[in-house]
Amino acid sequence: MSDPVIRPARTNEYDEIARVWMESWVSTGLAEASNFLLANLRARLRREIEDGWTLFVADDNSTIAAMLALHLPKLYLDQLFVAPAYQGQSLGRKLLAFTRTKMPDEMYLRCVRENEKAWRWYEREGFVFEKQEIEPSNGFMMKYYRWKNNGDPR
Repeated sequence: MSDPVIRPARTNEYDEIARVWMESWVSTGLAEASNFLLANLRARLRREIEDGWTLFVADDNSTIAAMLALHLPKLYLDQLFVAPAYQGQSLGRKLLAFTRTKMPDEMYLRCVRENEKAWRWYEREGFVFEKQEIEPSNGFMMKYYRWKNNGDPR
């Protein structure tokens, strides 16, 4: 793997971004790949962009290695998904460092309680658990986190 470049997503990449999102989500063991799931993620991607997402990708020589969706006005890291072939190579940490350049003082996120690998990683990265509640749209119990810049040089 070369060092992927984080850049704004292009409209013509949305279908590929949705595929990467699905493959990464499926890699958690919380869902199975399907045309139905892929279609839902494709539709959600477009809907969320209309509702304020700023979407980035990690581009590895024209291969989408990861997707990052931020809602900057709300200080919200909404989605960070790394393609399975790129997991375990610190790309998530690079995306999080990039996110901190966009929201340097504070940010929020949530993740599925059953995705223990993700929320434990966020805790190691300095996020503090605030609450958990069920997401009515999908029935998952979500863990909510906040990060505040306390001068830690992460």
